[in-house]
Amino acid sequence: MKIISESIIKYRWLIIGLVIVLTAFLGYQVKDLTINSDVISSLPDDDPAALLYKEVGSEFGGNDMGMIIIETEDIYTKEAIEHIKLITDEVGLAEGVSTITSLTNVLDIKGDEWGIEIGTLLDEYDLPETDSALTALKTRVMSKDMYNGTIVSEDGTSTLIMFTMLEDADKQAVAINIKETVKSLDLPEKIYFAGLPFMMNDIADLIVADMVWLIPITFFVIALILFLAFRSFSGVLLPMLTAALSVIWVLGTMNLLGYELSMISNITPIILLAVGSAYTIHVVNRINMTLDKDRGRALIEAVANITTPVLLAGLTTMIGFVAFVFGAYLDLIRDFGIFTALGVFFAMLLSLFFVPALISAFSMFRSKEKIEQNSKKEHVFVDNYILKPLHWLLITHPKFTLSAWVLLILVGISGVFLVEREVNMSEYFKSDNPARVSEDIMQEKFGGSQPVFVVFKGDVQSPEVLKMMIKTENYMKEFSEIDRTQSIADLVEEMNDVMGEGKRIPDEKAKIEQLWFLLDGQDIMPQLVSDDLDKAIIQSKFASSDSKLLGDFVTYMDTFVTENSTDNCAIAVTGMPSVYTQLDKSLMQSQMSSLIIAVIMVLLIVGTILRSPIKGLFAAIPIIATIIILFGFMGFTGIPMDIATVLVASIALGIGIDYSIHIITHFSHVHEKTRDLYQAMEETIQISGKAIVINVLSVAAGFLVLVFSQMVPLQNFGILVALSMFGSGLGALTLLPVLLILYYRKVENIQNNVIDV
Repeated sequence: MKIISESIIKYRWLIIGLVIVLTAFLGYQVKDLTINSDVISSLPDDDPAALLYKEVGSEFGGNDMGMIIIETEDIYTKEAIEHIKLITDEVGLAEGVSTITSLTNVLDIKGDEWGIEIGTLLDEYDLPETDSALTALKTRVMSKDMYNGTIVSEDGTSTLIMFTMLEDADKQAVAINIKETVKSLDLPEKIYFAGLPFMMNDIADLIVADMVWLIPITFFVIALILFLAFRSFSGVLLPMLTAALSVIWVLGTMNLLGYELSMISNITPIILLAVGSAYTIHVVNRINMTLDKDRGRALIEAVANITTPVLLAGLTTMIGFVAFVFGAYLDLIRDFGIFTALGVFFAMLLSLFFVPALISAFSMFRSKEKIEQNSKKEHVFVDNYILKPLHWLLITHPKFTLSAWVLLILVGISGVFLVEREVNMSEYFKSDNPARVSEDIMQEKFGGSQPVFVVFKGDVQSPEVLKMMIKTENYMKEFSEIDRTQSIADLVEEMNDVMGEGKRIPDEKAKIEQLWFLLDGQDIMPQLVSDDLDKAIIQSKFASSDSKLLGDFVTYMDTFVTENSTDNCAIAVTGMPSVYTQLDKSLMQSQMSSLIIAVIMVLLIVGTILRSPIKGLFAAIPIIATIIILFGFMGFTGIPMDIATVLVASIALGIGIDYSIHIITHFSHVHEKTRDLYQAMEETIQISGKAIVINVLSVAAGFLVLVFSQMVPLQNFGILVALSMFGSGLGALTLLPVLLILYYRKVENIQNNVIDV
């Protein structure tokens, strides 16, 4: 380590030059970084439900459906009908729109003296104006499930305009254009936008807003804490510069490799500002605390002593993030883990190489005399009211401290069983967010917005397949959260009924083909059957966002599919309930696998580098205890496990164990020199403890900024990570020293007994 530190000082200008060049290059790449808020694109291709969901979206346009909600006192008025038609016409002409369905152009099947008339519910050139015509329309709509509660709400106050997009269209650009077009009409009715295309845009807007708003706040908060801690320009500049450079490097690398920001990776800059500054805090603190008349020699000694703990801290933090690569259901979580780990690696390198090079090149350190003078004034509160009482407590009452931790862990375990999981996207928005309001209206008046698809493979003109579709729809409607379904089988039944032969599927294929001929060319057909007539789907919507009900429905449908799917009529179910259920299962799998991997790797690395498995175990115990208490806190407070909070435990392990590493390496180093247990512990608490307190405050404050995020999971994420930082910091300063004291006391007693014998 001494050779490395000497090389850093020797080649300081080369290191500084390389950092400047690399920062300029990667910083230039950041300008082209884009945002991808499409969760569907992040679904894994190896999961049958997710793969089928993507296929349905591609073949039937189901995933790319947007909904415009028009709300007024009474939809059945001349003005409201005219406005519905106006929006329908404008949106229908928008670039990228494939089909559009509304009250003014929805398919209608009627019977007359000539047989069957297939047209639209309303004549676009002769819209109803009189009270009698509007009343007749209302009566017609309310009498048919195809319209009532599907196109128009049962209370007659809201209506839907639904559109699908072309497969190769830029979904977000189309949604933005449609929203702007509709708003520009300046209609008196309340207009809401629902469906995945609009939700993607809302998420993208929130990501941008969070980054623009939160990153500067995080930077300011951490800088303020560092100034209060170090009371020097370099004490603020160096940690923040390191963190800022790591953010630029990782964002530039993301764009260089063709990756995009997501609703999870958008917090990577905030994490790096909080975590990336931590390594430099320890480096600067150790340099400032190393006393020697020859400041060059003091710098080399300080860097040599701090390199091992910083390397260990960086590696364990990286492991906490890389663990997400294993077992994560969504690609966006894997990408987050990879690039945040890379950012931590950058921050670690900059702290160990760039920071000492800067300090050496620009003499950004204080003299021995100034350090001794200022050390009497600095951190009076931390020294007198935190560290000294803490040291006294540890030395005089170690068993009391240990008992308190055992009690906290037991309480945490009892709360673990209360933790709930939440995977529904709508729950990620605040209650007053337009996306959340739209979803609430969809659930209240139109049976929800979460699509459900049942795919049938076979001859879709055969009576066997069509009858099975009707049987499936009836079975689906028996579930409480499914109210309406739509399929080609419904249209065939409707036509057969109009022909006077009853609302049923004809037994002869020839009869079905005759009815089918009348449906050819209708806009609705590509949404229900494939061009080759070998696939058909049932479309429906799930009316709840409750994770348990979503899972119950998937199990309910799986039972039906198993009992009824045949070679001639293969059945498969997909949609957001299926995707959310798989995501729900993956939350636990990802949580367990990432935690187990992280714990094992941390134990191996720490134990190997410290050349003591028992020290590796001691280093891990405080953070494992913190994670248990953290899960208990989630259970008692009702904070659910979702795609953001599922990251907390591994992040807490990766970041929080840094504190234990600094305590245990510092203690081991001093104890080896002095062979005095209490002196070693006192120096460790006074020096490394001081850095840990500063570190905990800066990192926790950085994450607490996320409470101002526009997305609920990120708010919870910030609170939980900040809490874990306090917990792991407290564990490193109390539980770990207690374990070390009790362990070394026992070792010393054994050695003394052996000597006496």
